[in-house]
Amino acid sequence: MMTADNPSSIKTIEEFIAPKQASLFQKLKEFRFTGQLILANTKGTKWTFYLYLGRLMYATGGDHPVRRWRRNVALHFSNVSFDLASLQQELSAIPAKEFNLCWEYQMLCIWVEKQKISRGETDKMIRGAIEEVLFDLTRSVRVHYKIEQDKSFSTSTQLVLIDADRVIAESWKMWQAWQAAKIADRSPNSAPIIRKAKQLEESTSPKTYQVLKKLLDRKHTLRDLGVQMKRDVVQVTRSLMPYIQSGLVELIEIPDLPSPVTEKSEGDPPKSSRDRAEKSRKMLIACVDDSDLICQTMEKILTKAGYQFLGVSDDLRALAVLLVRKPDFIFLDLVMPHTNGYEICAQLRKLSLFSDTPIVILTGKDGVIDRVRAKLAGSTAYITKPVTAREVLGAIDKYTKVE
Repeated sequence: MMTADNPSSIKTIEEFIAPKQASLFQKLKEFRFTGQLILANTKGTKWTFYLYLGRLMYATGGDHPVRRWRRNVALHFSNVSFDLASLQQELSAIPAKEFNLCWEYQMLCIWVEKQKISRGETDKMIRGAIEEVLFDLTRSVRVHYKIEQDKSFSTSTQLVLIDADRVIAESWKMWQAWQAAKIADRSPNSAPIIRKAKQLEESTSPKTYQVLKKLLDRKHTLRDLGVQMKRDVVQVTRSLMPYIQSGLVELIEIPDLPSPVTEKSEGDPPKSSRDRAEKSRKMLIACVDDSDLICQTMEKILTKAGYQFLGVSDDLRALAVLLVRKPDFIFLDLVMPHTNGYEICAQLRKLSLFSDTPIVILTGKDGVIDRVRAKLAGSTAYITKPVTAREVLGAIDKYTKVE
């Protein structure tokens, strides 16, 4: 329970869906809270909401904060352009002591002051950005949050003040439409690319193929394409699903666009080796094994080392659980009642989400043929049971890249 005397303690919410979002923001409104609400999911992705007296000023963070800002700028402001050098020049004019919010919001303040954009347009743009952030948070199975008071927010920094209820309702409508379209396991932040060009060309008309070839260029997410095509992102994704399901088109993760500023903020990746190791401990490690004993052993090893643990003992539900939880590292039993580790590994490798995820096969066998088969299925490594803490933790250290 949030209290006024202990506002900065970290709390956890399971399934951060609309009713729970509304409840949290209602409490902040009752406290007339001014400052930052900082949330993070199990993978360490962070979002920040800026509030003044319990009402929303802006939201940022997630996988693509720059893309989100640029997308909503393009959608709502016709007379401004995203030029990195110009943005850097305009932002550099702000005194350091006045730079108390994220650069995206500061840029909007500059444009409003210069009368490049109106407050009405800004209101729509900010609402759109907040709704996207809430949508992405809805996809998180579990979030941790804390609030940090900041009384430096003054009336001069307020472009708009938004009641959370309306943006939560709009975001929830988007999420329900996304679910109704049976694409809830896909992210609108992923980018569609052509995987089999020849087969796609043969299965479509020349005009359709040329349109797809132009749009699916590895540079634009589904959300970006929605703005570019002036269509709802759900419609865009549904229109591409037949190609995705047939393997002609694939959804991949792409990086964010470059930011005009380098902000040092709490939660940014630290530089020392000690802090880098601490960052890696936020990883979620999964173990898919029908043996409760193995899962318990793995859980003991991993949680003692500070990792988050996900145990999956039902091999029929393994893929679905992994898709929802999106672990950073997977240990996979070779022999299970209804399938085997090779098959699950091969299926995971077909998904862009797990194309680079380390997958280590666990087995009671230690033959050359099994090792070759594991490699052909796409596994990263192979550990013979019974497992030891040294082998398990050694594999994670060896095959995990910590930035």
